[in-house]
Amino acid sequence: MHILKSVANDFPLLSQVSNPADIRDFDQKQLIQLADELRQFLLSSVSKSGGHLAAGLGTVELTVALHHVFDTPSDRIIWDVGHQAYPHKILTGRMSQLHSIRTTGGLSPFPKRSESEHDAFGVGHSSTSIGAALGMATAAHIKGSKQQMIAIIGDGGITGGMAFEALNHAGTLDANLLVILNDNEMSISPNVGALSRYLAKILSSKFYTKVREESKKALSTHIPSVWKLARRTEEHVKGMVVPGTLFEELGFNYIGPIDGHDLPDLLDTLKNIRHLSGPRFLHIVTKKGKGYQPAEDDPVAYHGVGSFNPELDHLPKSKPSKPTYTQVFGRWLCDMAALDERLLAITPAMREGSGLVEFEKQYPERYFDVAIAEQHALTLAAGQACEGLKPVVAIYSTFLQRGYDQLIHDIALQKLPVLLAIDRAGLVGPDGPTHAGSFDLSYLRCVPNMVVMAPANENECRQMLYTGFQYEDGPSAVRYPRGQGPGVEIEETMSAIPIGQAQIRKTGNKIAILAFGTMVEIAEQIADTVDATVVNMRFIKPLDIQTILTMAENHEVIVTLEENAIQGGAGSAINEVLASHKVMIPTLNIGLPDNYIEHGSREDCLQMAGLDAQSVCQQIEQFYQVKQPLKQAAQA
Repeated sequence: MHILKSVANDFPLLSQVSNPADIRDFDQKQLIQLADELRQFLLSSVSKSGGHLAAGLGTVELTVALHHVFDTPSDRIIWDVGHQAYPHKILTGRMSQLHSIRTTGGLSPFPKRSESEHDAFGVGHSSTSIGAALGMATAAHIKGSKQQMIAIIGDGGITGGMAFEALNHAGTLDANLLVILNDNEMSISPNVGALSRYLAKILSSKFYTKVREESKKALSTHIPSVWKLARRTEEHVKGMVVPGTLFEELGFNYIGPIDGHDLPDLLDTLKNIRHLSGPRFLHIVTKKGKGYQPAEDDPVAYHGVGSFNPELDHLPKSKPSKPTYTQVFGRWLCDMAALDERLLAITPAMREGSGLVEFEKQYPERYFDVAIAEQHALTLAAGQACEGLKPVVAIYSTFLQRGYDQLIHDIALQKLPVLLAIDRAGLVGPDGPTHAGSFDLSYLRCVPNMVVMAPANENECRQMLYTGFQYEDGPSAVRYPRGQGPGVEIEETMSAIPIGQAQIRKTGNKIAILAFGTMVEIAEQIADTVDATVVNMRFIKPLDIQTILTMAENHEVIVTLEENAIQGGAGSAINEVLASHKVMIPTLNIGLPDNYIEHGSREDCLQMAGLDAQSVCQQIEQFYQVKQPLKQAAQA
């Protein structure tokens, strides 16, 4: 009760909002106050709980304006990625739950259809909003509905190929689609001043639209050549003042750019736009971290934060600890580049997340950020490899899925020596299922000419990266998890691991646990309890067939253990080896189950998946008791 009273005192208007309908009768003065309270509440809540901050601070006015002007949830708001949707969650009845975001059982870090009727489309990956909104708009048209579909996409997200594919399609359709480009990299320059605001209002007004449409009819019917001239003149004049010619050519009515933090102008423009039909494109300019100076000054640092004191002008310094796998990769990349000038590094807009900051500083000419374009990243690497260079593509497992065709067709088919450094493999904790790397072993091991490795610790990661870089007969991949490893000392000297060679870590009698990557540590923890031999398989492709057969010959049960989907994963590969060699032995495959693991701490996610030490031990003990008679029957 005290907490609720405090919220009501500190945020008097915001605390009255349980649904967007509550703000539709607010006047302009109230909406401005609401935006101020919303920004302060967001800062207060995320500074305690952690989460995505800077992006949401930049969309406060836009969120207020959209929910005031449009009839949500009947009118659909589709956010791209969703980092910027925290204010949307707050205004749509989830204010009291925001403190739980990204925690086990708490709010999802991204819009999620099952969480709220106001989350029109589940997201997590970028560049999907326009295509999804267009799909909804075409469905509304078929059903005879007048619903409005609004896609909000950032200047980063719009670099993705999917966004342009959707824009290209949308411009040919008579669909009620509004695309809002949230441009938060451009400064508020002079062309976003009074003249541009005036033009935006004029271009979105009923008068302008009516004159424009009537002129089209008259000129196109009676004087085609004059219409073409007028149309070309209109486009070129607008193009000189605003950067909208491209979108006009794609068939959109382009409006803007306008200041996305000027709430009165934003409201006026959206009210005008709402009455227009067909595809429309509103360009707004915002600032990440708006209203909180430290986040404005360093939006990258404040993109995703842990708990911090908002009274201070800096985030808390992290204590020295074991290096993360990302840091191991970043250091290896710089070390390898110093030894081999052929090395190039490619990232699809994940410089910080993939550990490339230092490499860019040291080797700017050998660094390529291709923006959010995973398909292009892989084909770019293929082209570079064709010319004798050695590209390293640093990419998250969940994003590599987007470049799968290019991996198969452009790289593996041609046996090009491209190294994939696959970060965030396996469960990723607070970011949830949209960012989990659950499938890479399954979708990589079926690709011919691939070498696929999974390190059990930090030093093995460094040596595997070196191994993959030295491999010349085709592409290779090293997949490693988010966060820290077990704390093994990292050797400065780099040496190649023999391709396809496993490593026996512990010796037991009854059970052989063939473990991959992160699961080696779990296997070692339970080995004595279940009297198991532990094999660090290291390679998913090619497998160490001789070691597999030896383990089957000398043990009663085989257990495979991986942080990947069981279906088609590393365990399935071992099953295939045993079957092809006509070896009959009870085999238990343990991995990620056939369902998505929700967000939470890594420990909670492992437990939900049945991959924590206790759960794995229980599964092995139950299986061994049940399957032991089958082993005896097979021998008889």
